[in-house]
Amino acid sequence: MKIDAGTSYLHASQRAQSPAAPGNATSFADVLATATAGPSGSGAAGVKQVDISNMTRQEMRDWSNDQIRSGKMSLDDSRPFMAMTMKIPVSGGTGELPAANDGERLDFTQKVRAGIEGAVSRNDEVTRQMLQSAMAIMQRYQG
Repeated sequence: MKIDAGTSYLHASQRAQSPAAPGNATSFADVLATATAGPSGSGAAGVKQVDISNMTRQEMRDWSNDQIRSGKMSLDDSRPFMAMTMKIPVSGGTGELPAANDGERLDFTQKVRAGIEGAVSRNDEVTRQMLQSAMAIMQRYQG
């Protein structure tokens, strides 16, 4: 699946099968973190580091798509990443501005922090949990 303006949400609720017993993990990201943790449990082994605090929207889309294709991220876990890469003009009109043509570099970790703060202020537990899961994924891969 490719994350872009034409993304189909038909299968967005499907999750990758985890090797853990049912009910033992809360998300694919948690299972992955547990499975790839080193002996000290301090980090993921063999994780390719990226600079999530300095990426274009297209780079974030490409990275997210790579994580999905490789099975390191479920479609559910990718939802906040897809949303962060969208740029819609306030005036509306033509819809989303293409990410491929936008060279602006963004700090996606700050976007997630701001989203968590907003969710907390609105008492939106679902969004807060989704964004905290995204932050955990980002921290694991942050270079």
